[in-house]
Amino acid sequence: MHPRNVWQAMSRPGFLLSSWPWRSVLYLLTGAAAGIAALVGIVTVAVIGGALAVVLVGLPLLVCVALAGIPVASMERRRLALIDLDPATDQHRTPSAPGLWAWLRTRLREQATWRELGYALLFAGLLWPVDALVVTVGLLFPVSMVATPLLMATIGGGDEAKVLKQWTVTTWPGAFGVAVLGLVLLVLCAYALGLAGGARAELTRLLIASREADLDAKVTELASSRVRLVDAFEAERRRIERDLHDGAQQRLVALTMTLGLARLDAPPGPLADQLAKAHEEAGKALEELRELIHGIHPKVLADYGLEAAVADAADRSVVPVDVGLELPGRLPEAVEAAAYFVVCEALANVAKHSGASRAEVSGGHRDGRLVLEVHDDGGGGANAADGSGLTGLADRVSVLDGRLALSSPPGGPTLLRVEIPCERTDPCA
Repeated sequence: MHPRNVWQAMSRPGFLLSSWPWRSVLYLLTGAAAGIAALVGIVTVAVIGGALAVVLVGLPLLVCVALAGIPVASMERRRLALIDLDPATDQHRTPSAPGLWAWLRTRLREQATWRELGYALLFAGLLWPVDALVVTVGLLFPVSMVATPLLMATIGGGDEAKVLKQWTVTTWPGAFGVAVLGLVLLVLCAYALGLAGGARAELTRLLIASREADLDAKVTELASSRVRLVDAFEAERRRIERDLHDGAQQRLVALTMTLGLARLDAPPGPLADQLAKAHEEAGKALEELRELIHGIHPKVLADYGLEAAVADAADRSVVPVDVGLELPGRLPEAVEAAAYFVVCEALANVAKHSGASRAEVSGGHRDGRLVLEVHDDGGGGANAADGSGLTGLADRVSVLDGRLALSSPPGGPTLLRVEIPCERTDPCA
């Protein structure tokens, strides 16, 4: 596997023969050059803006100084690719509206903007001189020592050569000895430059593109995408329900009526018997289609909300159900759908497995949360992990940051509780 950063490359035997030492040098060199440019730019804009602030003309320039960290951080994220192949993501939020003012409001309110400004000031004032010093000591000094014989042969006229401008070498054996020492130092400095470049990159990533922040952003985006998928799923269910209700169901109704009329007009005999059988089968198909449509997304839920849909589910339950649900308004569609299907599954389990004589559905919307409880007086012993259908519904509720809890001790009673954070969609109603 190819190393992803200089730290991994240094732990491998072929580090000196790879491109990573040169990548480290290039990273530090470009850091020195970019730091000088950032220092000149920030100081120039700050001085001009401060001088013109008395006549208000310089205020936009002072705002530019506050935003100076954004282009510096953008450049630094690109430079990180020299020494760390893991991409450094931009942690700024997308403005809620188009236009310059929306962009400015978003950026000036973000913590990332001020963190990047702090990094830009640190970079312009301290980090780039350190980069330049490390390259000078770690690269230029050993290279100048390696070049001692060449300097003695050219500039020194074969008589002498200055080593680091500190001492003079007057013999060829001494010159080649200094060159060999320079080679040894160059090998050691390659690792030192790698260490310095890796430490410098980690500091940059910590300040403007930390891996933890990237992970948090990914988790947030994952949660948002799950909610979007749930919304899209509910929209698709409603579309399928409408298509079946307005299309296939209407055709089956027309077919059933046509067969019924034909059955009345046909004389007694084999044909009348076949028409009667076809009419009966069409009626069964229509009932099954209506049940299917109701299971996909009941129309009462879409038109009248969760309270009416739960009351309808209670009326259709085999076990008598008392409903004590009080909702003063409509809730988000995904929340209503999840809560409704949890209630339907719970009532189906009550009818199939509990042996209960009565059940109750209660709850309401309190403190920004929808709370639902399904209670029965059955024998208990239910377990959501036993394939009751509640496991998938629990996952669906968890997508909405909700919780589903089941209490069913042997002997009963059984209590299913659902909590989903949400706000009413008609708060002024």
